[in-house]
Amino acid sequence: MEVEKEHIYITPTELENLSDAPFSGDEENGGSEERKTEINGNWIPATSITEAKINAKAKRRLRKNSSRDSGRGDSVSDNGETLKIGVVPTSPKGRLLDRRSRSGKGRGLPKKGGAGGKGVWGTPGQVYDVEEVDIKDPNYDDDQENCVYETVVLPLDERAFEKTLTPIIQEYFEHGDTNEVSEMLKDLNLGEMKYSVPVLAVSLALEGKASHREMTSKLISDLCGTVVSKTDVEKSFDRLLKELPELVLDSPRAPQLVGQFIARAVGDGILSSTYIDGYKGTVDCVQARAALDRATVLLSMTKGGKRIDNVWGSGGGQQSVKHLVKEIDMLLKEYLLSGDVLEAERCLQELEVPHFHHELVYEAIVMVLESTGEKTFKMILDLFKSFWRSSVITMDQMKRGYERVYCEIPDINLDVPHSYSVLERFVEECFQAGIISKPLRDLCPSRGRKRFVSEGDGGRLKLESY
Repeated sequence: MEVEKEHIYITPTELENLSDAPFSGDEENGGSEERKTEINGNWIPATSITEAKINAKAKRRLRKNSSRDSGRGDSVSDNGETLKIGVVPTSPKGRLLDRRSRSGKGRGLPKKGGAGGKGVWGTPGQVYDVEEVDIKDPNYDDDQENCVYETVVLPLDERAFEKTLTPIIQEYFEHGDTNEVSEMLKDLNLGEMKYSVPVLAVSLALEGKASHREMTSKLISDLCGTVVSKTDVEKSFDRLLKELPELVLDSPRAPQLVGQFIARAVGDGILSSTYIDGYKGTVDCVQARAALDRATVLLSMTKGGKRIDNVWGSGGGQQSVKHLVKEIDMLLKEYLLSGDVLEAERCLQELEVPHFHHELVYEAIVMVLESTGEKTFKMILDLFKSFWRSSVITMDQMKRGYERVYCEIPDINLDVPHSYSVLERFVEECFQAGIISKPLRDLCPSRGRKRFVSEGDGGRLKLESY
């Protein structure tokens, strides 16, 4: 029985399950014989199967392109042609960061007008009003609108006090600005520790130089009335007198120095003139009695409670050049009389002018040139050796002192005729002792050899003609 040919149309699901195998050899060669394929018991012509495969491939390509190029606004028509819709291309990453609605609804504007998202406080240009207090709030208080809030600084305890104020006072010894210290102390809540400010300052000054003690006296005087009161100053010196046995362990001269602080405070008017009289006959401590006796002696040397400005001397940076030259000249003269090298070193260090030590070198060499005997020559040479071994005078200061003598030797020679020969011998001795270097020795000026008047004249030099 002959089977009648009929065309059967299948669903897209069945088309996707079709094999994607390439065409058979007969189809490629264009065979005229029609082939049939059985699907689900039905015979379907080969031409229908081929068309179904092509449509299935086109749909798969459409789905792949739409998922990959969805942000570029491309679409594929039924016949496989790509259409441009005119949407601005964006990358997939840009799509993730896009803040427009993805639901397909709306006008495509940013959500919340640009005020949404993490870390955004509102739309550009938005000004927030003062938030009004809700009267119906259970925590509402009638007086909270009139409250004034301020920062509360806790008072310092004894341990935190010393840790905080020690760097402030040490820094003051560097810059010397009492106003800055006053402003820094006002920012702290000292509480009942105000009287400890002079105590800590004096304790640190006892281990420092004379200039530090002078600065401490000025600091206490300037702080009185602004940070501390006169009662606090008296209380601080009472504590210093009680702690003298412990201060002597670190500073053997503490009783004398504390007595000078007391005398200076009385002279500055921040301590009562009857303060010392209140301790008469009531002091059992030997160190405290020595401090009070020292203060009494210093105050008795003044007239009518006059300010004791020179109780510490003046610091190196505060002295005038004329005063320094005078002090150095007296130092050298006292050394030539006593011969005490250690005392000369101590006096030089107490001047606190390491930048002015070249003046001592210059003055000492001029004394050698003006001397008539060998005593001054040897004593100054020994002094230079001691200064060099102890590094009291640096190489730079020593060099500057010698160079000053080299520059002024022509003028010195007018008053001291044989100064050139004496200078050459002194410079050579210093070089042999290792005080100066060879280049500095070679810089020493010298005059040419003088001609004798005649042979056998006994070494007399011919007079110079100018």
